[in-house]
Amino acid sequence: MVTLMTSSLKSSELNDKSDSCMCIGKNECIGRDISHLFRSINIYLSNALEPHGLGSGQFPFFMRLLHHDGVSQESLANMLRYDRATITRSLNKLEDQGYVIRKRDPNDKRAYCVYLTEEGRKMGPILMEIGANLNDVLLHGFNDDEKAMFISLVEKAAMNIASENEIKKASNDW
Repeated sequence: MVTLMTSSLKSSELNDKSDSCMCIGKNECIGRDISHLFRSINIYLSNALEPHGLGSGQFPFFMRLLHHDGVSQESLANMLRYDRATITRSLNKLEDQGYVIRKRDPNDKRAYCVYLTEEGRKMGPILMEIGANLNDVLLHGFNDDEKAMFISLVEKAAMNIASENEIKKASNDW
């Protein structure tokens, strides 16, 4: 849980500040809580997917392909923000299991497009149900406004860190 600390400023001083009166303490790291959430989601997915011979790492690829069948590997990597090596490894596993097939992109002979096989499409309803159940667990006790806000804030935080990583990568500031 993230601990929010109340500012020690007097109320008259608060009016001069653009931020709210709540701040995250310097010794608090929300990354710890996000990491715990990520690990807990992976455990949940691993347990739900195990009877189907899938791992939690394959779930985002499968879900993206259910919505964007025939997408190029490059586009898949960009959508999911994974590097090419991770995409290739995951797709190799899904291909070995008979869930996807890669075909040359008719518009770019150097690239491949990824398609779900009939077996892959059969997994669609199962994976959609697992995803819906996960969302139900994650958002239990949230009202509609809280759900929308949570989703919006998580997306915003993800974009913030992705942008920062791109800036550092481009400037070789690692």
